[in-house]
Amino acid sequence: MFTVYAISSISRNYIYVGLTSNLENRLQRHNSGYERTTRPYSPFILIYQKEFSTRPQAREHEKFLKTSSGKRFLSNG
Repeated sequence: MFTVYAISSISRNYIYVGLTSNLENRLQRHNSGYERTTRPYSPFILIYQKEFSTRPQAREHEKFLKTSSGKRFLSNG
């Protein structure tokens, strides 16, 4: 299973969208500062997740969430 997720910075106005096969581990890496991209914005809370059976399906959804329409979808939560 593959999970597309969105996390929101607790301290700043920043949302990160990603894809993983191990969500718990990935969230821990974001919050621990292991990911260079998100390090300045930690800590995070999970605001969205959706599971897919194949990586290509998950990737398509991840790409959608990174568009302006996808960002609106996440903002309207």
